[in-house]
Amino acid sequence: MAEPFPAEGLPLEQARQAVLAALSAAPLVESLPLQEALGRLSAAPVLAAESVPGFRASILDGYAISTPEPPASGTRWQLVGRSAPGAPYGAELGAGEAIRILTGAPLPTGAQRVLPQEQVQCPTASTLELVEAVSDQPWIRAADEEASAGQQLLAAGTRLGAAELARLASCGISQLAVTVRPRLGLLITGDELIPPGERRPPGAIWESNGTLLESLLIRLGYPVAQRRVVADDPAALRLALQELAAGSDVVVSTGGVSAGDSDWIRPLLAELGEVAFWKLFLKPGRPFAFGSLQGPSGQAIPFFGLPGNPVAAAITALQLLWPALQQLEGAKPQLLPRFQLPLAQDLRRRAGRPELARARLHVDGSGVPMAWLEGSQASSRIGSLQEADLLLELPAEATQLAAGTLVWAQLLRLPIF
Repeated sequence: MAEPFPAEGLPLEQARQAVLAALSAAPLVESLPLQEALGRLSAAPVLAAESVPGFRASILDGYAISTPEPPASGTRWQLVGRSAPGAPYGAELGAGEAIRILTGAPLPTGAQRVLPQEQVQCPTASTLELVEAVSDQPWIRAADEEASAGQQLLAAGTRLGAAELARLASCGISQLAVTVRPRLGLLITGDELIPPGERRPPGAIWESNGTLLESLLIRLGYPVAQRRVVADDPAALRLALQELAAGSDVVVSTGGVSAGDSDWIRPLLAELGEVAFWKLFLKPGRPFAFGSLQGPSGQAIPFFGLPGNPVAAAITALQLLWPALQQLEGAKPQLLPRFQLPLAQDLRRRAGRPELARARLHVDGSGVPMAWLEGSQASSRIGSLQEADLLLELPAEATQLAAGTLVWAQLLRLPIF
């Protein structure tokens, strides 16, 4: 096909902006039980229906009294009852009275302070005596400590992690409106591919890109709805692309996107839709195509043609596909966090393209975090992704970088909460 694209390819940031500018998001909304909403995007603000916890509670195990000011050592009270979580003391607490109270238990009306159990003793079964001076701290949790009635707990467009879901649960919320994730169709191409577990004939390789990409996308929160492995046959590939476009919101392929004799994906994309751009000025990841396929109703289905080498496929998926999926879901795209850190050892490379090198986060004996590279950086070597903490952003012109040189790095770790 004709070559109307820059020979060196688009710089990564320019390519990312082109992808995002081409995509418009109007996601549907569905309601899910809280337990099924992890990783999803909230579709509407969520407000607290009432104050939480809804009652004043003791912060520690001790004794509740009605005195608002710190009492003097030697003061005594009459023990009149007990309050425990789920079993509150049911009467009003009067002057000169005290109750045993446990952590998290409700304070009765009239209670103004909790005495820590370490600072009191009981001379008799019904008498409490303060034996140490106490601080000004009353040790009482407010009735609206977690949330007040009508307070916004969650904004629309919030990514739901463990902390968000737990807070909603603590406020009595069990159902949540979330945006619908785009349906993904994944196409793996290549004559040489055979399934893992089968006997490998000469020249064949076990297919791993499907496992790599599907696992990566699941970790990012986007399960693959359809997955096909197809040989480098234009008729079979054409049919697969048409079927995936008919049942997916986004179609992703890996392999067959370069300019070799068996690379059919890009000309088929031009035939069945549109090639927006081809090639990245990036290592690994040069053979990358973005465009659209025509859906069954004439709509444009976004298409991402990832490289065939597994590391290049994974890295371009992180850099370009992942932000696009976030936008289609209704989120403002969030990229991997970036920070600067020094190299742990000398690095030599050939000038040419900007590179995203896989590295480990190493902490030296002084507690200084550093970037450690080991092993081959070949885009075909999946092992370079194992235990990788970082993608180092190496400039195109850099050939020798001494140990201690500061480089920008992208952090390859998902948040816990």
